[in-house]
Amino acid sequence: MYGLGILKGLGVTIRHFFESYIEDIRYAGSKLTPTQKFEKRQGTDAVGIYTVQYPEEKIAVPERFRFVPFLVVEDDDHPDRPGHDWCTSCGICAKVCPPQCIWIVRSEDPVSKRPVPEPEAFFIDIDICMNCGFCAEFCPFDAIKMDHDYELADYDRTGTHIYDKEKLSKPFSFWRKIAPTTAWEEAVDRKSWEHTDVVKAKQKTGAPISVPGGLNDPYQPPIVPKKEEPVAAAPSAAGEAVAEAVPAAAAAPSEEDLAKEERRKKREAALARKAAEKAASEGN
Repeated sequence: MYGLGILKGLGVTIRHFFESYIEDIRYAGSKLTPTQKFEKRQGTDAVGIYTVQYPEEKIAVPERFRFVPFLVVEDDDHPDRPGHDWCTSCGICAKVCPPQCIWIVRSEDPVSKRPVPEPEAFFIDIDICMNCGFCAEFCPFDAIKMDHDYELADYDRTGTHIYDKEKLSKPFSFWRKIAPTTAWEEAVDRKSWEHTDVVKAKQKTGAPISVPGGLNDPYQPPIVPKKEEPVAAAPSAAGEAVAEAVPAAAAAPSEEDLAKEERRKKREAALARKAAEKAASEGN
């Protein structure tokens, strides 16, 4: 009103402008490395204005950041199935994809012609992909995840922006690296670090399963800071008396409630009387 909003906005801009120089002076005498300074200036506690010299400097994306999906495959040093796909080509990701940018070619055994639970081909058009994450959310085998690579600009959009299975496949260790907390939570839900098919096969043979947090767990859980919950103060004697009085007062019916109950009883009696009269007339 009357230009006060404009003046307040200019005041915020001027404050950030001077805070930027104050922060530069404060960090000039610190013993932090350039990388540590950059992380602090781009953190949640930063003040002032700080320019990111992209592409030399890049802001670290959060763990839940999602961009083009990728397919999870076993690591090359996996003892049982190195390089195998987690994807079983069930097609759920293609069905739930809103822009329909996923194409899957199911593989089959050349002799028996029975389907093989691994895709023969997998394509995603990244120009159509809206990065919603539905494919990763609905995948029952945790086989498709959202990548953090957002630098996908190219001069040719006819073929290079259609990612095939070779370009989409990334090892499970890569997923643990970019999203350690999410990978740990998923492993806890699966009750193993392995693929569900591997878990079922090991359960049949009695082979040991790497349980998250177990004695033979090769991976450590991520360190997540816990928020301290405020301790509730013990209620005083007066507070307890008030707390006991409130339920008692709430339990006592009001005059309006009594009137409603009386009307309900009269309505039920009238309906019962009409039903009796109708039955008597039909009997005659």
